[in-house]
Amino acid sequence: MSLIGKEVQAFTANAYQNGDFITVSEANFKGKWSVVCFYPADFTFVCPTELEDLQNQYATLKDLGVEVYSVSTDTHFTHKAWHDHSPAISKIEYIMIGDPSQKLTRAFDVLDEEEGLAQRGTFIIDPDGVVQAMEINAGGIGRDASTIVNKIKAAQYVRNNPGEVCPAKWQEGSATLKPSLDLVGKI
Repeated sequence: MSLIGKEVQAFTANAYQNGDFITVSEANFKGKWSVVCFYPADFTFVCPTELEDLQNQYATLKDLGVEVYSVSTDTHFTHKAWHDHSPAISKIEYIMIGDPSQKLTRAFDVLDEEEGLAQRGTFIIDPDGVVQAMEINAGGIGRDASTIVNKIKAAQYVRNNPGEVCPAKWQEGSATLKPSLDLVGKI
C-alpha cells in the first residue's frame, strides 16, 4: 500500500544525535520538510556508505529547510556505539532513530518480517507531515543522496507553484509543465 499523500502516523521513538539521546515523534515532521531514511542495521557494510553520503548532503538539505532522520531497528544505544567507533558514522550530525519495537518501520511498511530489519526505504515528508515521495531499494543496492536533494527541490517547487509539475530529470531553474488540454498528446 502506498503511503504517498498520507500523513505520518503517530509514534514516539528514542534517538541519538550529536552526543545526546532525544525523543522523536510525528510532531518533529511538522513545520518543515523531512527525509526519513530507513536502513537494515548498524555495524554493517552498505549502510555506513549510505549514511555517510547522506551526511555529505546534510548542509545542502538544511539550506533547503530539511531535517534528516535515519532509522533502523537497532536501539539508540547501538547508534551511539556505532557513531563512537565508525569513521563514516562519526561524521553524522542528523538524527538517528532507534526502532527496536519495529513500530515505525512497520508503519512505513519497510519491515522485512523474516529478518526483523528495515528495508532501504527513503521518504520525503512535507511540512504538513504528509509523504510526498518514497523509494525502496533491495538490500544490496545503496542509495545516492544527491537524488534526494533533487527530489526535495522538485517537491518544494510543486508545493510553492500550484498548477505546475516537474518533468523527468527536472533541475532547479529549468522549465516546468502546466498540465492542460493544450498539452495532451503534445509531449
